[in-house]
Amino acid sequence: MNAPFAARPAVELQAGDLTPAGGTFCPNPKAAMRLWNSHPKIYLDVSHGPAQCPYCATVYRLKDAAAAQPQRH
Repeated sequence: MNAPFAARPAVELQAGDLTPAGGTFCPNPKAAMRLWNSHPKIYLDVSHGPAQCPYCATVYRLKDAAAAQPQRH
């Protein structure tokens, strides 16, 4: 039996790819998602570790987690 989602490598993000709160949105241009298979835009917090989209199962993670801590004022 085939898995519902093809195994894909995680989308690695740089600190500059994140929102000021330390997250990202899915669908994301770095995930190479096409218009026909996109879903509603959702926020994923990746500042504390990898996050998986509940719609498409894409996993997002920081390439350099130490540099991506949210800015607190």
